[in-house]
Amino acid sequence: MASEDYSVYSGLTEDELISLAVERSLTDAHVSVDYAGHSKTPIVQMQSRPPIADSISAHPHVAPPADDTPCITLKNARTDPGPGARKCYSFIDSDGQQYAAWRRYDGSMLVTLDPEEPLDPVVKAIKTGAVSTLIEMAKTGICLTKQNKQGWIFLHEAAYRGQTECLKVLLKLDHKVINARTFEDETPLFLAVSFEHIACTQWLLESGADPDISNKEKETPLYIACERQNLDIVQLILKFKGKVNKICQQGYTALHEAVWRDNLEICHALLEAGADISIPNKYGITPLFAAAQGGCVNVLRFLIRHGADVNSQAADGATALYESSKNGHEEVVKILLSRNANANICARGGLLPLHIAAKRGNERIVSMLIPVTSKVLVRHSGISPLHLAAERNRNEVLETLIEAGFDVNAMLSHDRSKMYEDRRSTALYYVICNNNTEAATMLLEAGANPNLDTFNPLLIAVRQGCIRTVTLLIEHGANVNAYIPTHPTSFPAAIMFCMKYLTLLKYLLDNGCDAQSCFHCEYGSGPHPPIKTYHRPRDDIRYNVDVQDYIPVQFCEIISTPSVSRWAGPIIDVLLDYVGNVQLCARLIEHLDSYEDWSVIKEKSILPRPLMQLCRLKILSLLGAERMQLMDSLPIPGRLLKFLRHEERSSQL
Repeated sequence: MASEDYSVYSGLTEDELISLAVERSLTDAHVSVDYAGHSKTPIVQMQSRPPIADSISAHPHVAPPADDTPCITLKNARTDPGPGARKCYSFIDSDGQQYAAWRRYDGSMLVTLDPEEPLDPVVKAIKTGAVSTLIEMAKTGICLTKQNKQGWIFLHEAAYRGQTECLKVLLKLDHKVINARTFEDETPLFLAVSFEHIACTQWLLESGADPDISNKEKETPLYIACERQNLDIVQLILKFKGKVNKICQQGYTALHEAVWRDNLEICHALLEAGADISIPNKYGITPLFAAAQGGCVNVLRFLIRHGADVNSQAADGATALYESSKNGHEEVVKILLSRNANANICARGGLLPLHIAAKRGNERIVSMLIPVTSKVLVRHSGISPLHLAAERNRNEVLETLIEAGFDVNAMLSHDRSKMYEDRRSTALYYVICNNNTEAATMLLEAGANPNLDTFNPLLIAVRQGCIRTVTLLIEHGANVNAYIPTHPTSFPAAIMFCMKYLTLLKYLLDNGCDAQSCFHCEYGSGPHPPIKTYHRPRDDIRYNVDVQDYIPVQFCEIISTPSVSRWAGPIIDVLLDYVGNVQLCARLIEHLDSYEDWSVIKEKSILPRPLMQLCRLKILSLLGAERMQLMDSLPIPGRLLKFLRHEERSSQL
């Protein structure tokens, strides 16, 4: 590897570097072990297993040492690591070049070329399979049981390299080392199995090697054979009475490993040898749970036929049905339901399989779960699948749930609602926050009430400036005069959110928004106090403070803020079209006086207002706010309708 290649890896994390090193080292035929002083501990390549429950992470196997320090610095491969550097591990790339990873004094990592060191003559003989040379060395009195600094003896080297004849010579010279362990507690048998040397494995077993000695991770040779999916070695170990139910450090058995890899033949061999199908690991995961989690259909059927419990639960309360629903394994869900798996067992968070399927957006699984899920339990959970589908914009799932009769006005429980500062409660609130007009239409047409949430969804739509959503909500009865409990104002909060969107403001006023309240000022024509910056205490956000203790903010104060004041004239002009005889306060007059072109707006407010304007207001008051929102459907002449909407200037009355 050329030194300039290292710049390519300058952005890798330490874990990524280790994975790269492992991958490169495994592309070579073998990873050699040098007794001259540097580490070449065999690195076992692991296959990925399916994700497990949210609170559970897959266990590691044989791997290079890890560290908490995230920083890695890759320099020129020939750079001296400097004083105080500590060598962590070595690896060999596909070209046979050896490298060393160093931990430097500042915590960073450095990769350099590992200096060439002479190969031990015995290791060289084993590596080349020179049995006669090995025998001659033994005659000279060389100690064949000395350990290197990883605890390897020459027997480990022979097993690791698959040199059966060398293995026979070494065992004949000293049979008692047959179960010798490295510093990682790896026996020659363990190494032979790890690298799938069947002949070596068989000879060691026939020579009396113990098949149940595990490494430091408590993994037995049988466990590793299942991990490698080597049926021949599995059968060989079972023939020599290897214990089939031993568990590793994380609680996994050999059967777990076979299930993860969906290897039906190995599962069958293990069960014939007496494997227990109900042993859970430390996270409560049984082999059947693992099969459901990974979507291993054939193994799942096999385990069920042999009596596995379809309702077994992991430590976090999740069932196999819950986990397969979460991971979108439709065929697994179908099989479990056909075997009467209980769809009404809650996980620790209180969610049912239907909840998690709705959250993940799998409409087919949702359709399968709806008929077998108790709506009573759904209500008791404090959250509807509609909430979860709405939160993630799962429109197909939302439609399916609505058609199945789920309550579109279901409210989050108090405990779930208080997790949000806005105290949201309905599915409609979620879709409005997501600006999902299609979902909002489905919910409103199914009867969703737009006025149930503490913070009215209409205010969210107005703040987003989405006229389409605002129109939809108002057409379905949203309260245009809604207030915000934690932001007391003397006028409707919707006006505060659309001061820069005059078209939207006019639409709200056309549909009954209270413009009159904008002109109620406690100071009137008298002097106004300086504008204050209003900060609510943190507790107020969480509804623990009596908001009535706060003086409502007046319209003239809001319109005087720097971000809005430049729009003051047009805003007042629009509002005056929706009120009768009102008195402008001193601050509003001050705004209108600040710009010459706004003088006409000030004249518009001079009392008395025109009789036509007062008549319009009288008609609108007789109609009422609810009818104003349905004005298009009322038997009102078109010219009168335009008049009521302040559109008379566009036509001849």
